[in-house]
Amino acid sequence: MRVCLLKILPQKGDLAANFQKLADLIEKIPDHDIDVFITPECYLDGYVVTEKGVTSKNLSRYGVTEDAGGYLDKVRALFQNRKSWLIFGCTESNLSGAQNAAIIFDRKGDIVGKYYKIHLGGQDRKFTPGTELSTYRADFGMFGVMICADRQWPETVRTLALKGAAVIFTPTYGMHGEMNDIMMRVRAYESEVFICFCHPLKSLITGPTGEVEAILTSSTDHYLIHDIDLGVVEKLRGGKESRLRNRVPQAYEES
Repeated sequence: MRVCLLKILPQKGDLAANFQKLADLIEKIPDHDIDVFITPECYLDGYVVTEKGVTSKNLSRYGVTEDAGGYLDKVRALFQNRKSWLIFGCTESNLSGAQNAAIIFDRKGDIVGKYYKIHLGGQDRKFTPGTELSTYRADFGMFGVMICADRQWPETVRTLALKGAAVIFTPTYGMHGEMNDIMMRVRAYESEVFICFCHPLKSLITGPTGEVEAILTSSTDHYLIHDIDLGVVEKLRGGKESRLRNRVPQAYEES
């Protein structure tokens, strides 16, 4: 499968400007039969939740909805000719309030899933938390989604891997330095999975043997295209030394 991580720095609170930046970048990307595009966390609003004037009560004004003619329709139209999957990071306004979301579009441009960030700390407590980790079946294989801080809990990646995910797409806006690189390598290794980490300043892909598959760091808007062989995951998990296969669940139960 071929992924494209959109390493693009948005403006705080300016949905129109950020959509235009996304459209401008997409125009520059050659048609390379990309299977999945991934944006950073809360890309459209620029992760505006960090601003002091943004509260849990007014955060919804920066959120998208599925209303006809809204930003999700515009995003769908932007990617429709690509015939690719899209993991789109945004704030969504819904009946639960404002949620830190990854909207999942399939190749037809249909919304086939929504993941809401589960682990909320600091400014993220202004969001309503998600409650479920789900996997999705695509033509290239099984995948899961987590958002930023979710990666700091090994249970997140492990749960998605046990549910069949061979690759986990990770929109993010927070920590992206050396500690994160190590963490993503360990998470991928311990659960025999590929992790695609998409941050405004860094694109990182780690593989199931703990290696860095691809990396791009810069302060300018750019993209990282990389081919991933999901067959490696199947081979590792099917082997006698598989870390997932050789788990001892009964020993891990809390007393």
